[in-house]
Amino acid sequence: MLENLPVKSLPFQGYTIEGYSRAAVQSYWRIPELRVGFDMGGTPWSFMGTQTYFITHAHLDHMAALPAYVARRKMMKMEPPTIYVPEEVYEATDRMLKSWQRLDRGRMLCELIPAKAGVEYELSREYVVTAFPTKHTVPSLGYILWERRRKLKPEYQGLSGDEIRDIKLSGQEVAAEVRIPIVCYCGDTAPQGLDGDPAIYQAKILITEMTFFRPEHRKEKIHKFGHTHLDDIIERAEKFQNELIVLGHFSTRYMDKQIKAAVEKRLPASLKERVHLWL
Repeated sequence: MLENLPVKSLPFQGYTIEGYSRAAVQSYWRIPELRVGFDMGGTPWSFMGTQTYFITHAHLDHMAALPAYVARRKMMKMEPPTIYVPEEVYEATDRMLKSWQRLDRGRMLCELIPAKAGVEYELSREYVVTAFPTKHTVPSLGYILWERRRKLKPEYQGLSGDEIRDIKLSGQEVAAEVRIPIVCYCGDTAPQGLDGDPAIYQAKILITEMTFFRPEHRKEKIHKFGHTHLDDIIERAEKFQNELIVLGHFSTRYMDKQIKAAVEKRLPASLKERVHLWL
């Protein structure tokens, strides 16, 4: 396998989080077991088999590789991918792909879908994705992937198998759908985006940004440009119920050791043990 872009990998409870993220450079993620990816600032060759992507916003470091990804899948005789983008940038994205089709003289085959906050998108019988509003300098969305399960209704729990069978044969529904938030991906956002949906703090895996951390950086300016500071994470420490919190998209002005030292010093212990820095 040709590795033409950096990819970090983290296994967690049966899932594998893969990708790379650095502010103003590139952000791209995927979870192969769920067959989905998030953002497309780059497309490693190893990511080509992932057919469904959710794009948070249209900044180059999050979407520049989209034409190459679509064209490569066609070249490799793969099925056309499905790409979700915020509805505000749908038409411009469609025109961009058609422009590349004329430049490249190769068809840009994909299903491009305008995504909207509050709307649900079905991936399969087991999984759906919902979009929520985030706060950035351009139209942006975050995404939550939910697992759907069938669970026996409370009033029927404790009954025997024969009793449940008889109730089902009578035409009554004995099970109800239960949804579990598995992954939340926020993309670039000011801290308001973290408060865009209660399930953000409940998802098993949360992937979000923490572009800045130094005390001298003015938070009002950081928020104005649609980013999150370490202080914003600390202020919300009690809200995070997530089992894994992946923090990434760090500013290129920081060295890895500086980020690690700041988080080690300032993050509450209850949160620190669940945080993974994407360095």
